[in-house]
Amino acid sequence: MSKLPFELLLALRYLRPKRTFVSIITLISIVGVSLGVAVLIIVISVMSGFDHDMREKILGFNAHLKVFSLAKTREIQPMKNYGAVADRIAANPEVQGVSPFVFGPVLVETEGDTNHPAMQDAPMLRGVEPETEGKISNLPRSLIEGKFDLSGRGLLVGRDLANNLRLSVGDHLSIYSIREIKKMKAAHDRKEDEVINPDVYEVRGIFDTGYYEFDARVIVVSLDNAQDLYDLTDSVHGLFVMLKDPYRATEVGEQLLKSLDDNLYLSTWMEENSVILKALIVEKNVMFYLLFFIVIVAALCILSAQITFVVQKTREIGMLKALGATHLQISGVFLSQSAIIGVFGVLAGYGLGILALTYRNEFLHFMNRMTGWELFPAKIYGFSELPAIIDARDIAVICGCSFVICILGGVLPAIRAGRLKPVEALRYE
Repeated sequence: MSKLPFELLLALRYLRPKRTFVSIITLISIVGVSLGVAVLIIVISVMSGFDHDMREKILGFNAHLKVFSLAKTREIQPMKNYGAVADRIAANPEVQGVSPFVFGPVLVETEGDTNHPAMQDAPMLRGVEPETEGKISNLPRSLIEGKFDLSGRGLLVGRDLANNLRLSVGDHLSIYSIREIKKMKAAHDRKEDEVINPDVYEVRGIFDTGYYEFDARVIVVSLDNAQDLYDLTDSVHGLFVMLKDPYRATEVGEQLLKSLDDNLYLSTWMEENSVILKALIVEKNVMFYLLFFIVIVAALCILSAQITFVVQKTREIGMLKALGATHLQISGVFLSQSAIIGVFGVLAGYGLGILALTYRNEFLHFMNRMTGWELFPAKIYGFSELPAIIDARDIAVICGCSFVICILGGVLPAIRAGRLKPVEALRYE
């Protein structure tokens, strides 16, 4: 200890726990800094996890680029020559895979029995080529029950949709397509009674992408069946394009447009999901600024404690000045105190934040069992588990800024102490 600079040595002696009001304020300051740092680390890491997992789920089920055909009115129409267009797109070295698709809404109905009546829903139907789907999405690897079999009248459903409709592998599902709906409307307009029988499909597999919007709103059939349901003869709704680097989608899309016909339109995954991705970034930044006020409040506690401490130590300051201590040395004593409080607070907050992030899902499950409340409902947030990413840059910014704020909290009292004159400090001694 004797080898330390006397400013730091004196600051450590002054900070020894004592049963005084100043010691209590100092302890509160350390706790405040710890909580502020911990909450910031937890919230920012969780927001980063949401952003990362959202992108992963979107990229795992959706293509990086979608290609559509445009009519002369610039409206999207079915693509007839999709095979030739797919070959031209696949020639680009940045393209990893191309697959045609059919995508649109349908009405579905389960088989009813004496115990459970028939249930209806209106999910989105996705028609894919089973041979190329593995290159476009993670769907074949997301199955939790059954197998990836779309032959005949086979289909796949999401986990949440299966739970809502009480479906399991081997059950049958009736699908009313746009074709059947048009036939029923035409019969109604003719005032005729016509029975339209829906197509009956067998549930061959149940997938779980981890994203509620997909798992609860999408069913998957083969491309041939989807074309039949939508009366698409030798045509599709568009092409899915998978790239080697999804974050170059805009750049590669511009390259592809130059080599394709003018009647084709491309959309990137970033454009389609720009609202939710931008919202996550804005929320992360807003939460960062709002929660930083916790650290600022802790810095005000440090300011209050240091002002009180300077008043209490006026006699000692005068004696140090009389013995030859400079203004900077006296100020350094009190700045060192603020720095020590900041170090302890930031380290404790870092440890608490990392500990909370490590056991975040265990804590959520425990609270759910104890209270019956789901703190992060999957229907709202789209995730079955609470994601988090501990980014070293975010941690460094949080800890560094918190430490600087703690030091700034002691600047004014330190300047006041450094300017005290020995005569004024010892006048009444």
